[in-house]
Amino acid sequence: MHVAVLLFAFALTGTTLALDNGLMRTPPMGWLAWERYRCDIDCENDPKNCISENLFMDMADRLAEDGWKELGYVYVNIDDCWSSKQRDDQGRLQPDPKRFPGGIKKLAHYLHNRGLKLGIYGDMGKLTCMAYPGTPLDKIELDAQTFADWEVDMLKYDGCYSNAMEQELGYPLMSKALNATGRPIGYSCSWPAYQGGLPPKVNYTQLGEICNLWRNYGDIQDSWDSVLNIVDWFFENQDALTPAAGPGRWNDPDMLIIGDFGLSMEQSRSQMALWAIMAAPLFISNDLRTISSGAQSILRNEMAISINQDALGIQGRRIVKEKSGIEVFWRPLSKNASALLFFSRRTDMPYRYTTSLSKLSYTAGSYKVFNVFTDETASLKDSTEFVVSVNPTGVVMWYVSAPAKFNLRQFYQGGTLHGRVYDDREENAIPRVFL
Repeated sequence: MHVAVLLFAFALTGTTLALDNGLMRTPPMGWLAWERYRCDIDCENDPKNCISENLFMDMADRLAEDGWKELGYVYVNIDDCWSSKQRDDQGRLQPDPKRFPGGIKKLAHYLHNRGLKLGIYGDMGKLTCMAYPGTPLDKIELDAQTFADWEVDMLKYDGCYSNAMEQELGYPLMSKALNATGRPIGYSCSWPAYQGGLPPKVNYTQLGEICNLWRNYGDIQDSWDSVLNIVDWFFENQDALTPAAGPGRWNDPDMLIIGDFGLSMEQSRSQMALWAIMAAPLFISNDLRTISSGAQSILRNEMAISINQDALGIQGRRIVKEKSGIEVFWRPLSKNASALLFFSRRTDMPYRYTTSLSKLSYTAGSYKVFNVFTDETASLKDSTEFVVSVNPTGVVMWYVSAPAKFNLRQFYQGGTLHGRVYDDREENAIPRVFL
């Protein structure tokens, strides 16, 4: 690497690098190509499924025409393998001319005309993960401006073929470069996933200042084991991860694989519910042209989406882990509400779990409960014992409304949350359930 580039990068890291783009105040939602379509570039033999402008236009049509857009699914995101193997004569990235003959800007216009947004993929190294041209330090400004010129709305910046020093410089520099273009571009950083995902190696305060969302952990695969692996990591490390999330900055456990081949309907409901509790970005990776009605009903569940998109922006937590294989998760929501999730790790038979709201640390009072996936409603006093029957690998998810309040202090770590200092007066305005 040239010494001049390093000196320039070090100089910039001493300046203010806050993203400050006002985007993604709730977790972004849309469609992402990678898990379902990977790096299929064989358009001659697989024209409907290869990474090409036709694939992304097809998915845009489905989002716009089949009611997905109105639910919030507005991003159509390109992942790896979109570019030519060489930059153009001016050193700029360029799309593969056979698979994207109209160019990226034309594709962006196609989406914008349908009320959608376009996301694109880049990588910190000299090569992307699949060995296409990357965006190393000396190309950051040029590529950021290229993306803005193409009217791209989001960038996922991966970290293959880069080292820790390059990442420490490059991720903040890309944030600054995107800001400098004057175009609002949502910024997804893969930085923490390449540094183990946890403090002290990962500085989540800094990430919240430079990125809108970030991948913390490994890629999801089309299997229930993969979903469980991700869920386990996130909730085993919830004390470190929960305070990092908030409006405009989100932990990203990766794509929704609902509607693919690896999950049952019960497991699909479980992924949707757990991602809602985590305030996770909702990026579908499936074939919207052939998706089943069952998968559609889960992904389009308006109450699950509403919980995910709650404006308070506090990530939920696991509050109970039973030897029986039942776990309980809780998330505080706006309007004096909360979400409760009963999840079964069992694989044998439905399990009847007995508890009460008071045992789950709800304060005294009467509560109204709405079952997210059955639309059933009930009223419960905090002291009333109830039974929920949870299917193997399944969930029961409740939206709970009441005059209760949650203990805001418990969501402040080290006296701060989302960059704010704890103030007792805030509890008067925020739902309260003691955990």
